Amino acid sequence: MPNIESAKKRVRSNAKKADVNTLIISSMRTAIKKAEKEIKAGNKEEASNKLNIAIQKIDKAMSSGKIHKNKAARLKSRLMKMKNAM
Repeated sequence: MPNIESAKKRVRSNAKKADVNTLIISSMRTAIKKAEKEIKAGNKEEASNKLNIAIQKIDKAMSSGKIHKNKAARLKSRLMKMKNAM
């Protein structure tokens, strides 16, 4: 446990940031899984809605620096490829 006040504050702020980062990444992954599920089920209307949500979550994670831009492009590309093959 840190003794210096600034180190104590850094521990607290790191914990808060880790919670936010985890929330953003987990919601992105959940949105991707939901979109994939709808695409595999063949529901065009619902798949389109879920795909848009997933792309928004991916873009948000990328713009805030949670994932690399190439990973974001790869994830979006895979989702669009799956949808177009429906």
